[in-house]
Amino acid sequence: MSERRLWQWSGLDDQGTPCSGLVWGAERTTALQHLYDRNIWPLKVKRQAVSRQYWNLTYKIHFIRQLATLLQAGIALPQGLSMLAEQHSRPQWRALLQALTQQVTEGVPFSDALKAWPWVFPPLFIALIRTGEITGKLDECCLRLAVQQEEQQALRKKVVKALRYPVIIFVMALAVTLGMAGFVLPEFAAIYRAFNAPLPALTQGVMAFSAFITGSGHWLALAAGALIAGVLRCRRNPNWQWQEQNLLLRLPLVGELVRGQRLSQIYTILAMTQQAGLPLLQGLEAVMQTLTSPFWRQMLARIMQKIGDGVPFWKTLEEEKGFTPLCRQLIYTAEETGSMDLILARLAHWHTGQTHERADSLSSTLEPLMMVVIGLIVGTLVIAMYLPVFQMGDAMSGAN
Repeated sequence: MSERRLWQWSGLDDQGTPCSGLVWGAERTTALQHLYDRNIWPLKVKRQAVSRQYWNLTYKIHFIRQLATLLQAGIALPQGLSMLAEQHSRPQWRALLQALTQQVTEGVPFSDALKAWPWVFPPLFIALIRTGEITGKLDECCLRLAVQQEEQQALRKKVVKALRYPVIIFVMALAVTLGMAGFVLPEFAAIYRAFNAPLPALTQGVMAFSAFITGSGHWLALAAGALIAGVLRCRRNPNWQWQEQNLLLRLPLVGELVRGQRLSQIYTILAMTQQAGLPLLQGLEAVMQTLTSPFWRQMLARIMQKIGDGVPFWKTLEEEKGFTPLCRQLIYTAEETGSMDLILARLAHWHTGQTHERADSLSSTLEPLMMVVIGLIVGTLVIAMYLPVFQMGDAMSGAN
């Protein structure tokens, strides 16, 4: 994003009328030159901040869906882009849409105009827009793209939520345990030492754990911080990411959830590109550009290499453990019958539905399980703290 900077300007047009707006430019001089080319005499040019969060998928989905609606209503592409630019609430999007409007008005194909903004529009967007321009069905391609992105975004959020829930519960259980061991148990230990009475084995073990936490708390905190920092740093390494994804696929419940989400994404994009008329290899390339995991990117690269060598698509999936036997069987049928787009769409629908069900099942299964775990931890600590009190009470009652 460093080669594009946003500048807010105010000045006079060739008629002497005051005007203002936004312009993109690598440097201040570049922005000024753009204004001079438009016969505008700038009086003030100030750099505007550009935030990455406003380039996120939600804004892109809104843009492409609104554009599809305008095109279906019979509005020409330049006018549609101009209307979206005028009503957008974010300055950087407003400036981007104005730049796209200017390029399209000058005769630049819309897909080529989008290609100049790779950090905003991924290759899938550009490929489908180009297909829409070639086939004359730009409105349908935009709508199909918006629907696909919305479905994948909803599925991704659901999977992340299902995986995040047990992590949050585990952190809460760990915090409760450490809090009781570090602040509550030492108070009880001081009381029991004053009585100088023998303690049950469970209480002695819990007290020893509390003494370890309070005595080595700062070292444990440093070790935990170093471990977290190390993991975060290692996660930037492609080899680590590959091993992490491979491990996730082997885990029960979680592995099926992750595989289903990825396969849903792959088949949805492939079905969409096939319906739009793109060749299979070009569709696979568009899919690979949307994946961030090296594990799946390498898998698709191997598949594309084999297809390029003349191996049937279904045959390339035999040695790839990310794909299920159902995938191979249905794709074999699709290649034999020539109904690849229909079969891919069914595979995408099936995996999406299965992933939604698994996410719901994982949440409903883990919720009571994690509550039982927390109850056991807290219950054990409470029993260990109060068990000596009960024993002393029984001893006093027996003495009387």
